[in-house]
Amino acid sequence: MATADLTKDSTPQLFGHPRGLTFLFTTEMWERFSYYGMRAILVLYLTNYLLLHPAVDDVIGYAAIKRLLELIFNAGNPLAVQPLSSAIYGAYTALVYLTPFFGGMMADRWIGQRHSVIIGGVIMAIGEFVLMFPQALFIGLLCLIVGNGFFKPNISTQVGNLYQPGDARIDRAYSIFYVGINVGAFFSPLVCGTLGESNGYQWGFFAAGIGMVIGQIVYVLALRTLPHDRIARVRSSAEVKKLPLTGQDWKAVIALILLCIPVTFFWATYEQQGNTINLWAQDFTDRHLIHGLINWEIPVTWFQAFNPFMIFAFTPGVVAFWAWQAKRNREPSTVTKMALGLFMVAISYLIMAFAAHITGPHEQTSWLWLLVFFAVITMGELYLSPIGLALVARVAPPQILSAMMGLWFITSFTGNLLQGYIGTFFSMMTKEHFFELCAVIAAAAGVVTWVFNFPLKPILEARMVRIPELAEPQAEPHLNPSPAE
Repeated sequence: MATADLTKDSTPQLFGHPRGLTFLFTTEMWERFSYYGMRAILVLYLTNYLLLHPAVDDVIGYAAIKRLLELIFNAGNPLAVQPLSSAIYGAYTALVYLTPFFGGMMADRWIGQRHSVIIGGVIMAIGEFVLMFPQALFIGLLCLIVGNGFFKPNISTQVGNLYQPGDARIDRAYSIFYVGINVGAFFSPLVCGTLGESNGYQWGFFAAGIGMVIGQIVYVLALRTLPHDRIARVRSSAEVKKLPLTGQDWKAVIALILLCIPVTFFWATYEQQGNTINLWAQDFTDRHLIHGLINWEIPVTWFQAFNPFMIFAFTPGVVAFWAWQAKRNREPSTVTKMALGLFMVAISYLIMAFAAHITGPHEQTSWLWLLVFFAVITMGELYLSPIGLALVARVAPPQILSAMMGLWFITSFTGNLLQGYIGTFFSMMTKEHFFELCAVIAAAAGVVTWVFNFPLKPILEARMVRIPELAEPQAEPHLNPSPAE
């Protein structure tokens, strides 16, 4: 069988894309509903209830884990409630993105992407329901960590499996897929967060578990629309069976590894949204819709919906801007876009530093400052996160694609671990200085990424088929607004 036959696109089409993309979009949407719904209430659950409750001593493994986190985050000294909650949150969100590296390797070698997604989804659903019982906090978190390791890299890889190499639609496909992430992330704080704040945190976890179950049902029904796992297609060809990595392959791998360094610091600052920004919204923000006129307060967890809503609101404009630049041969390279994304994250934290500066330590700032913060940091995300996913899918050697996708997610592991450590200073520093610290970290990472562009650009471009149509995506009828992230 010729290699070209392996990549021939004969799958049923829907709205200009393989029909399986719609199902992968929906599966990921529900999985992200589950993850972000749980994430929206985790820090609040820890700081407002569990770590203050005498029953915390009955949590399985609490004493040992608390001691371990104190060793890692505070040189063995005791951690107060807020720093401890930040450490738990950071360790959990970090480990959630460590296991995909191993899950990707297992899928590549033994299990395959499709079976891995099913295994991971079932384990994660169990974890969400386990979290309803306070004594089993760490057991539930462990299930989510392990399950995500199987699920995350393999659902992302299957998007690329739908397209043959050089297909101009693949970047738009990842944009659509990324919108699915943010549709789920938008609704989850409104549902899980509201249930958690008003009816009890356990009901927020319950809603997150239901979302995961729905996602798994959708995925199982979608299996007939999905292509075979890429490793199976590779093994079916005599020409590429056991194909070793070439020198160009290794250059691409090294380039992706180098880019992981600054991307780590992106996540270290970006992921403060679910941690310290959540606490800022609760304790230092005037959440009245119109102070003095409309006394209704925006629920704390609803602020976690700002970013995902802005993702699918801003995406068409961002891609249109890239199209305008491309027509004039001014579109930045992929690595330059990533550097610009980090600079935008830095600006977002300077905005928060200014908000903290103009108010006293015991005063509250308008919620509009958070609105501006989320708008700017969302723009930064659009320039970095989906671009990185598409880059890995297009550049990584097919023999180790899932492993490389998992390696890319390791940046979220190291970044979130660092995020948890940075968050421990939220109650130790002035808020102005804390936000300035976050801004400096993001800006420094942006400079490093920009410098990396010069040696890495030719290596990455040599691996990618140049796709002029990338900057001119067509509207996708099944989504409104048209996604492009």
